[in-house]
Amino acid sequence: MFFTLVNHLTTDTLTSLIGFGAELVLCATIVVILLARMFHFTERIDSTWIALLGSLAALVVLSPLAPWDISQQPAQMVAIGNLPRVELFTGMLVYDGFGVVIKTLMIVFLLLFFVLTKLTSAHRSQDSPDFTTLVLGATVGMCLMVSANHVLMVFLAIEMASVPSYAMVAIRRVDRKGSEAALKYAVYGAAAAGVMLYGISLLCGVLNSAHIPTMAMKLSEMSAAGMTGAEITILVMASLMILVGLAFKLSAVPFHQWCPDVFEGATAEVGAFLSVASKAAALALLIRVAVGLGCVESAPLPLAANTHGEAKAALFNVADEKQPAVEEAAEVTSETKSLQPVQTFLGLIIAIMAAVTCTFGNLAAFAQTNIKRLLAYSTIAHAGYMMMAVPPILALASKDVAAAGECAGYLALYIAVYLLMNLGAFAVVAYVRDCTGSEEIRDYAGMIYRNQSIAICMTILLVSLVGLPPLAGFVGKFAVFAGVARGYLATGETYLAILLAVGCVNTAISLFYYLRVVKVMTIDPVDEETAPMHRSPGILQLGYLWCVTAPVLLLIVGWDSLNVWIQAAVRGLIS
Repeated sequence: MFFTLVNHLTTDTLTSLIGFGAELVLCATIVVILLARMFHFTERIDSTWIALLGSLAALVVLSPLAPWDISQQPAQMVAIGNLPRVELFTGMLVYDGFGVVIKTLMIVFLLLFFVLTKLTSAHRSQDSPDFTTLVLGATVGMCLMVSANHVLMVFLAIEMASVPSYAMVAIRRVDRKGSEAALKYAVYGAAAAGVMLYGISLLCGVLNSAHIPTMAMKLSEMSAAGMTGAEITILVMASLMILVGLAFKLSAVPFHQWCPDVFEGATAEVGAFLSVASKAAALALLIRVAVGLGCVESAPLPLAANTHGEAKAALFNVADEKQPAVEEAAEVTSETKSLQPVQTFLGLIIAIMAAVTCTFGNLAAFAQTNIKRLLAYSTIAHAGYMMMAVPPILALASKDVAAAGECAGYLALYIAVYLLMNLGAFAVVAYVRDCTGSEEIRDYAGMIYRNQSIAICMTILLVSLVGLPPLAGFVGKFAVFAGVARGYLATGETYLAILLAVGCVNTAISLFYYLRVVKVMTIDPVDEETAPMHRSPGILQLGYLWCVTAPVLLLIVGWDSLNVWIQAAVRGLIS
């Protein structure tokens, strides 16, 4: 018995390490950067180059185009659409196609981000290795958020991603505004973490488990048997408290107050990281928690499946006798239906948060005079748009599993497009700051004459953020709205129709404050109060900006290939 247990744990650990490869590479990169500072002959090596190599190696290990089927011993390569869902480290994390897609987008962003920091001047100081280490550490935490399958891992991953972010905001020690912003960020984060941890303790106490799929099974059993008023009250309170922590990472209303001040106090580069990587990880975690608690897994893959036949049988309920499989499927269907009250509650709460978040973000952006604060409220609004993809997933989970999975793919498509748009916009802010020393919108006056490349690229990016065709932003926003409409047509839930209407109205509202910046760049004249451009961005800076902007302009032609890859990957998210 002892040797069987040891063999099982060893096999599970080896399997888990394969699925955890990208995170291990990022951790190894951090160690290399820290060790390089200890020796005289290596301390002069630029840590950003080491980080770039480490990020590229993590992307190779992740193998997004031909992922490893880690249920095999030895591992074999499979098509991403057939990638099974495998639990790692005794169920603490999960490896599947959805996680591969989101991690791929995050690591691609990380590569682009480090190139941006090399091209700008804000982080070319002796603190550069510290900054690079903090970025990599936060990314590891965000990767754990994407793969979390246990509520304690949810909490630990959020903290691992948040704590380095506090230090990143205050990395420039002589900047009082950055230090103040970091303090606000840390206070809000500590409060949200405390509330979330209390909610987790309540939920675990009622369900007697911390493993998310097991918690969903317990909820299904309690719902089928009938819950008392006290149990319902505790579960509702626990769910709302957990959503506090998730809303903090998403900068969703009413837990958004830190976002504008932090974005204004931090550098534009840090703002880009927080607005893209942090939001992508938080949205993936929101889906993990909402879908994990709202759906019962039909056939979890064994942690140590040794043969392809065993893995396939476990995943697809393949058996020699067909009748037991049919009975099990019927049982799972009834369990999923018993979770409909949970799905409706979570879907309604998230829909309300999404509607309020995008509305507030768009309305608050009108009064902003600082470009980073405007982009902060824009980030809040886009967090609301992307949250709109979650309610239809929950509404369709018990009616049309395939459609629910496609809605999750629509969110991943939006994240991919948003990555390029926001990174490009913050790159423009960083370049203008380096050239003028200002981050005020009024100092963008006459940019069409002072630097046409910056003016044209910024215009393309801002119009894409609105979501107007034929730019890539239209593809992402239309996909999410199509998912909401599909959920309404399939389920008839009134709140989904209202959510769709709110999204469309907010798109029209956002047009005005984005185009206000375009007006300043193209129509407003340069006067004595406009900050002069002491120098122009170099050819490398402008080349980078065009490389980021070109896909936003051209993706409307080839977006279907990206969508097909994403849809194939997320196919097994909801079983």
